[in-house]
Amino acid sequence: MALSLADQGKLAKEAAYQTGLLTTEAKNHILKKMSGALTARQDAILQANRKDMEAAGKKNIPASLLDRLMLNPGRIEDMSEGLLTVMSLPDPVGQVESMWTGAQEIQIGKIRVPLGVIGIIYESRPNVTADAAGLCLKTGNAVILRGGADAFLSNQAIATVLSEAAVEAGAPIGAVQLVQDPGRESARELMRMKEYLDVLIPRGGAGLIREVVENSTVPVIETGTGNCHIYIDAGADLEMGKSIILNAKTQRPGVCNAAETLLVHQSEAEAFLPGAAEALEAAGVELRGCPRVRQILPHIKEASEADYEQEFLDLILAIKVVDSLEDAMAHIRRYGTRHSESIITRDYRNARIFLKEVDAACVYVNASTRFTDGFQFGFGAEIGISTQKLHARGPMGLNELTTIKYIIYGDGQVRS
Repeated sequence: MALSLADQGKLAKEAAYQTGLLTTEAKNHILKKMSGALTARQDAILQANRKDMEAAGKKNIPASLLDRLMLNPGRIEDMSEGLLTVMSLPDPVGQVESMWTGAQEIQIGKIRVPLGVIGIIYESRPNVTADAAGLCLKTGNAVILRGGADAFLSNQAIATVLSEAAVEAGAPIGAVQLVQDPGRESARELMRMKEYLDVLIPRGGAGLIREVVENSTVPVIETGTGNCHIYIDAGADLEMGKSIILNAKTQRPGVCNAAETLLVHQSEAEAFLPGAAEALEAAGVELRGCPRVRQILPHIKEASEADYEQEFLDLILAIKVVDSLEDAMAHIRRYGTRHSESIITRDYRNARIFLKEVDAACVYVNASTRFTDGFQFGFGAEIGISTQKLHARGPMGLNELTTIKYIIYGDGQVRS
């Protein structure tokens, strides 16, 4: 019989106390067993995923979202390797950030400690189940996972494998739990579990994130949608620009760090757009452009205001010609979601201006926005990409799942 959410919360609260006391060696042993269990029991996971894929196919879900849902032996191996990478990373818990002498010679230290119980609400990506479980355990936290309905059977299979392996390896019961009701009410209930949850992290589309931010009584770390831009500057290396926009748009279009809008300096538009459009369209991308773009590419659709606001998560790209670097940055300020932005340029001064003035978690020069990722940044995995500015920003790895405690040593001091 499935536990109620309240019972899961109580179990997680007790588990968090115990996981917070585990040594690094104990946590690494647990992660190694979890990693091995994923590959050893992959047949059950793949069978559950096939059922999810069949159900999703009947709903006419876009191909890019089906790709996020789909598992295969290679992706399960990636999940397993991700846990081993997390295992190999330094444990932030107990790290001394600094130490100093305060009033009356008291000795003050600042150390990292677990957050406690972390709730995660996410959509359609079953690999998040493994990433989140591994990161939370390494940082001494307990986690309650609430995945989307489309991936429920996949998430259930992965969570069962991981939680059983973790307990067998010495983790407390309740350290890794999956909400057994994928309905909307379970998400709302999780948002109100302030008694048990220390933080709630939404990971998904704009609608999910907005609902959690607006309705949660639990503190939220907001992971943002990704309306990401590639800007081709005056004098840029156009072959480099074509390669980068092709990668940023098509390498995996259904993820938050994929490019959604291409901005091109007016001096490069005629030279750049025909070749870039040919490559993008050959990869199946539907192009939508402003009037100046359509003078060069008359066959493409006209871009609407909504297109520049949209996180397509699909093979669709909005394009706009701009007069200057300042115009490009103004467009990004208006439509961007403070996720990832990139300039393609040979001009060192323009690169420095872009890095300084563009307000985003990750700002690139001459590179694809697809690198905004915990694995690519060397974090082993990530819990999400935070686009807010409090506590965490950008790919959230191990450090971002801890907080600070002050420890003070005295020898009898009293305040006068």
